[in-house]
Amino acid sequence: MTSKSVPCACGVSRRALLATAGAVGAVAVTATACTTDENRPKPQDTLRGRVVAQTTDVPEGGGLLVIGAKLVITQARPGEYRAFGATCTHGGCTVQEVTEDIHCLCHGSRFDLEGEVVKGPATEPLEPFEVRVEGTDITLV
Repeated sequence: MTSKSVPCACGVSRRALLATAGAVGAVAVTATACTTDENRPKPQDTLRGRVVAQTTDVPEGGGLLVIGAKLVITQARPGEYRAFGATCTHGGCTVQEVTEDIHCLCHGSRFDLEGEVVKGPATEPLEPFEVRVEGTDITLV
């Protein structure tokens, strides 16, 4: 029994359809392999120029975790607001708590309100982001 390439109603043979699908898949895999972590957009990129929090929500000597923005906003000193990525530099977990410091509950890392490591296993500080304060609005620059 021989197999014949019979076109479907759309006029494309099964062999041509499979060859095209394979080529598209190879291109997709190649494109993904060329993208490094450094080239991938960060969750915060879409929020640049937007208000991400209010100063009234960030306690003095503490901070605020903005889950949707994957940001931590702190106020270590009165009127000094800083923002950091909420991704722990140890294992990539999202930090879960901000009190007098920033806590990653996955493996116990802690960061001060300036984003620096206080307790490992993390060894690198949190990624800083620039913010601008206008009135009570905190905008990601």
